[in-house]
Amino acid sequence: MKSWSSRSAVLMMSVSLIALTACEEPKVDASIYESLDQCKRDPLNTSDQCDASFKEAQSQHAAVSPKYATAEDCQADFGTDKCEVAPYKTSSGGSVFMPLMAGYMMGSLLGGRGSMMSQPLYRSSQSPNSFRTAENRNVGSKTGRTTVARSATSRPSFKSATRSRGGFGSSARRFGSGAT
Repeated sequence: MKSWSSRSAVLMMSVSLIALTACEEPKVDASIYESLDQCKRDPLNTSDQCDASFKEAQSQHAAVSPKYATAEDCQADFGTDKCEVAPYKTSSGGSVFMPLMAGYMMGSLLGGRGSMMSQPLYRSSQSPNSFRTAENRNVGSKTGRTTVARSATSRPSFKSATRSRGGFGSSARRFGSGAT
């Protein structure tokens, strides 16, 4: 009877591994850079591609980054001196805080066939060596050419609520969307 139990355990483990492998999300090519200069040093990029992608990520940054009602809440998630005042105010006129952009991700597959899309990346205090999207998806720590999960390449959404402490925010409240 013992051999039947051992065979069953091995069979169950094999089926579990196959199921996990089958469910793994597809990866797509992307490039991750900490700075515009780092992008321009990559021989596979043109200066114009780097300029356009960096500018696109910067233009999205204020709209899509996580927002916090206090600097302390932002610093709890991203670290001391890793936050800035957002160009938005709360509905009562108070300041809104957001993390500093730690880098950006670009790639032709990010925006669909034939287009180049870019988005800002952040580093949380819980995993300071890894880049995360504004949607809190981990894209790894490697810079330069890499592969990332397809879900991490979706265009980030506008964040119209401030978050409380708790890892990219566990609770939120709305703020006024008028930029200052």
